Amino acid sequence: MEGRLCRLEPLQASRHAAALHEAYSADRDGRNWTYLPYGPFASTEEYAAWVRSVERSEDPLFFAIVHLGSGRPAGVASYLRADPAMGCIEVGHLSYSPALQRTTAATEAMYLMMRRAFDELGYRRYEWKCNSLNAPSWNAAERLGFRYEGTFRQHWVQNGRNRDNAWFSILDGEWPTVRSALEAWLDPSNLGESGQQLRTLREFMREARA
Repeated sequence: MEGRLCRLEPLQASRHAAALHEAYSADRDGRNWTYLPYGPFASTEEYAAWVRSVERSEDPLFFAIVHLGSGRPAGVASYLRADPAMGCIEVGHLSYSPALQRTTAATEAMYLMMRRAFDELGYRRYEWKCNSLNAPSWNAAERLGFRYEGTFRQHWVQNGRNRDNAWFSILDGEWPTVRSALEAWLDPSNLGESGQQLRTLREFMREARA
């Protein structure tokens, strides 16, 4: 999946592990891994071993997010829990290095994955789930156009602790509205000379829904 700023390509240890581990190393406190069931990784070798363990998986199906400008991978995302018969699929395993966090490319990556799920693969429901304590993920879901559906209490056990999962979704009938808001925000006309947004995605989303 290729956009104006980034490309998503199948995650492979031989192609991506070293550069990704280097990018993740900028997160010195390891906060990137707080809500994930794996990591942090102490070395490139350790991270490469994890990538090798998942790179052939079809569900989850992992992608490296590559900056087109630098050609270097800066994050990971996946499709998971795909159910073609029911038309449902989830996005998850989001692991953005500091170089990707809060960038236009990060939003574009999510748009590209939505577009493939709805427009190319014909899914009717696109899901996002996160730990209910994960405020950044909750805010990201709502900013991207997902609707909060509720919280499943004690849905998982992670690291020996109960985890409540917040559920969000976009339906196929809502996708044209979400797509128009995302495309308007991603348009170069909405980005100043320094690349900073002139109008927020939440503004575009409110207008599109109205």
